[in-house]
Amino acid sequence: MQSFNIALIPGDGVGMETVPEAVRVLDRVASLFNQVRFRYQMFDWSCQRYLDTGSMMPADGLARLGDFDAIIMGAVGYPTVPDHISLWGLLLPIRRTFDQYVNLRPVKLLPGVRSPLRDYQTGDIDFMVVRENTEGEYSNMGGRLRAGTSEEVVVQNAVFTRYGTERVMRYAFELARHSRQHLTSATKSNGINYSMPFWDDVFHEIGQEYPGIRQDSNHIDALTAYFITRPDSFDVVVASNLFGDILTDLGAAIQGSVGIAPSANINPEKKYPSMFEPIHGSAPDIAGRGIANPIGQIWAAKMMLDHLGLAPLGNRVLQAVEATLTEGIKTPDLGGTATTQMVTDSIIRGLDVLPYD
Repeated sequence: MQSFNIALIPGDGVGMETVPEAVRVLDRVASLFNQVRFRYQMFDWSCQRYLDTGSMMPADGLARLGDFDAIIMGAVGYPTVPDHISLWGLLLPIRRTFDQYVNLRPVKLLPGVRSPLRDYQTGDIDFMVVRENTEGEYSNMGGRLRAGTSEEVVVQNAVFTRYGTERVMRYAFELARHSRQHLTSATKSNGINYSMPFWDDVFHEIGQEYPGIRQDSNHIDALTAYFITRPDSFDVVVASNLFGDILTDLGAAIQGSVGIAPSANINPEKKYPSMFEPIHGSAPDIAGRGIANPIGQIWAAKMMLDHLGLAPLGNRVLQAVEATLTEGIKTPDLGGTATTQMVTDSIIRGLDVLPYD
């Protein structure tokens, strides 16, 4: 029997509600398959911990996470804690310390979900965005001089390395090679005159190793428009840290709700644990009401199964999610009346009736 040690960090707000739902689904999958077992350890690292102790996680937090097979993250954020403190105190150090250089986000219009794009139906929108996750525009370099004065100067440096850019490009090309063999690169080389021409050069260089893959390069402003006007034309999209962040939130919107959108922070070599999370925030306005959509968290757990070499189980989880949505069992963000627990209960019932090898 395979056994995996999973770190759970529910974080803040609705993360406290959705992470336990994902665990319920994982445990049900494990019991049905009976050849895999998950062991969990819960960590209370959060904005509440910051308010209580002055830090989002303990000083040895990253060392404690290093021995886990994977990390499930809920949501991070609280109105009285500035975002730069919550993110740089927890989420971003995990991504960088564990070299989770691929942020992978599916954009898929699921059955039973209505896209705000009126002309698209289930199956029309189905692509992946590969976002470089450890450098680029979110590099921690720069500073503020003479803060608060009329002479204030602010410098924020974007750092692109050949090593970092090449490896995320190769990941994206390989993903496209095993999909519909079409890769689109997000750029802005007509306005950002050093990093983006470099990004384009690497895209074309790596592309020569994949002659069978159709390759497009679009400026980010045009690409955001294409996500709206022809989202059915994409297979895999590769983007820098900032551009990928923007594109994937747009992707979540066109697939019907940010509440169902998952993401994976991946170290492809598995030298370090990877981290799986929904892209929605902590949603303090609905936290504690029992109506948070658990699908983003459960879909993220499905991506964890894929990463751990359990793709057949991951596929069954997504099938059960699709069956639940087809039945019309939805939380209010999707126009339904179901509670968080009701949605998970339905997904588990779906798992029970799916055939297992």
